[in-house]
Amino acid sequence: MASAAAAKIAEVRETTRVERIGAHSHIRGLGLDESLEARHVSQGMVGQVSARRAIGIVLKMVREGRIAGRAVLLAGQPGTGKTAIATALAAALGQDTPFTSMAGSEIYSLEMGKTEALTQAIRKSIGVRIKEESEIIEGEVVEVQIERPATGVGTKVGKLILKTTEMETVYDLGGKMIDSLLKEKVQSGDVITIDKATGKISRLGRSFARARDYDATGQQTRFVQCPEGELQKRKEVVHTVTLHEIDVINSRTHGFLALFSGDTGEIKPEVREQINGKVAEWREEGKAEMIPGVLFIDEVHMLDIECFSFLNRALENEMAPIVIMATNRGITRIRGTNYKSPHGIPLDLLDRMIIVPTAPYDEKELREILSIRCEEEDCQMSDNALTVLTRIAKETSLRYGMQLIMTSSLIARKRKAPEVDVEDIKRAYQLFFDEGRSVQFLKEYQQEFMFNEDDAAEMDTS
Repeated sequence: MASAAAAKIAEVRETTRVERIGAHSHIRGLGLDESLEARHVSQGMVGQVSARRAIGIVLKMVREGRIAGRAVLLAGQPGTGKTAIATALAAALGQDTPFTSMAGSEIYSLEMGKTEALTQAIRKSIGVRIKEESEIIEGEVVEVQIERPATGVGTKVGKLILKTTEMETVYDLGGKMIDSLLKEKVQSGDVITIDKATGKISRLGRSFARARDYDATGQQTRFVQCPEGELQKRKEVVHTVTLHEIDVINSRTHGFLALFSGDTGEIKPEVREQINGKVAEWREEGKAEMIPGVLFIDEVHMLDIECFSFLNRALENEMAPIVIMATNRGITRIRGTNYKSPHGIPLDLLDRMIIVPTAPYDEKELREILSIRCEEEDCQMSDNALTVLTRIAKETSLRYGMQLIMTSSLIARKRKAPEVDVEDIKRAYQLFFDEGRSVQFLKEYQQEFMFNEDDAAEMDTS
């Protein structure tokens, strides 16, 4: 069960992804040095030195994997980099550590119970590193012979000659192995591995001895040494999957396909109990180890009292991940109750958390962030234009200033200018309102709009 699931998951993750420029695509990490001290500007992160230093300690805690069920709250005004810090943490952890990101409002739009949605998110954030020994054949291809029937009908037969630095062997091939060889486009000079259990063929690259066979080779061509020793070897294979992926594969007849469609539905508790028991057996036998990851819940104030109660209990589980939450609310009502609490979170859950505050950026930091975003969006901007844009971001918001980068760049392109100038920033500022000017506009012309508050007040008094 473990090897089949892990092999399929690995194949899915090999698919190429198209990268787009997003709000936080410039972030490469937390920007910390070896002693976990935050550099002022590093890896796309600017300022928030205290908050990044605190999250750096959380990063070390996650990497050690010894402590589970901790909760961290990022609290600060809108536009102070809470989501950016969480994105930086995900980048710093790398692909091997599970990181799940969700918004608090997501649980209300899913076709499943709220607690089930949270359970799935938690299990997506817990990885299982499965170790297995498999027998493989590894060698350099000397020759591939494939005989096809003259009539075109019938089974194909063939021979494969493999060698290492010490031996050479001839293997008879059946129809399935021939199809696999043709699919992988294996030819003489390639170094390949064949998994004896599954028959899967993998090309490791071209042999250095055959590097001069062609005058020109593509950039993707990889050259490797001819394997040493015997052809048949025992190799330890490590697969990393999440508990949720194992849940889905074992709870559906076509569970693997459900991972593609996302329609996993609710998973029975009995299935999870069996999987937990099996994973515990693997851990005792030394076949697997747990990788506690990170669950990031943005806009956590959108959760209701039932979800908070569930999270409070879930954090006590030894298999719980590190839960990082973010909110921009002050003292507000807890959703689902009439009680008010700091950040809209119940006091008993708040007591479990370590709270990391984020502070507004100063003008120098705003300029640095906007400069990084200009580079990320491939936008050339003059110093005067960047100064004006920084002032606009200071008076309105950082998010609005970032939105003006691409719009002013398109305006500059329209007049065929090599870089964005002050006039382009001013033009974009006139075309697109910020929040403050939008509110002012509504106050001026509210009588022209339908169903404004003044109309409602008149209807109530009549």
